Amino acid sequence: MRTVVFDLDGTLADTSADLLAAANACFRGLGHGDVLGPADTLVAFHGGRAMLRAGFARLALPLDEAEVTRLYPVLLAAYAEGIDRHTRLYPGVEAALEALRTAGYALAICTNKPAGLAETLVGRLGIRGMFGSLVGADTLPVRKPDVAPYRLAVEQAGGVMGASMLVGDTETDRLTGRAAGVPVALVTFGPEGRGVERLGPEALLDHYDDLAGVVSGLLG
Repeated sequence: MRTVVFDLDGTLADTSADLLAAANACFRGLGHGDVLGPADTLVAFHGGRAMLRAGFARLALPLDEAEVTRLYPVLLAAYAEGIDRHTRLYPGVEAALEALRTAGYALAICTNKPAGLAETLVGRLGIRGMFGSLVGADTLPVRKPDVAPYRLAVEQAGGVMGASMLVGDTETDRLTGRAAGVPVALVTFGPEGRGVERLGPEALLDHYDDLAGVVSGLLG
């Protein structure tokens, strides 16, 4: 079965505000107030530890990886509490996914968000039932851009690697596609905008209204 695998954060949904709020909860707990803001959307999509490191740099504090490690579960707990407070699907997502399913494609999610949080989020966003599988950062001992999580997502959705593709938003997704030997479409409405063109994806996706055409062009 032809399979389309999606990243989650910055690809299916704009999760940046809730991610940044979770990081800021950590900094408030340290007595610093809110450190990160809307201009830090890109770093938000690089994960919790990246946000903590960026915040410490903003405060001109020495980078203490032990402190980052200590605060990471605090950040995850804060994020879990407000996981869908501001997060929204990008325009056209639901209709585009349903159109692919109707056309006979299997759908999967491969994300570097912890699997439990990812399951909670897509459930609350109302789209979990559209996907045959969901593989998160902790499903396997490795995460994207390692090929193993991508392969598992495809196989659990009932597909095969040679008839699959990835839709994502960052260099991590581009590298995952290269490792898997599959085409990649990068969205231009994510944190980097059209800057992702520099990564040389097989296709760019400007709006979910265009998804069916992009997928047909890459997978047939």
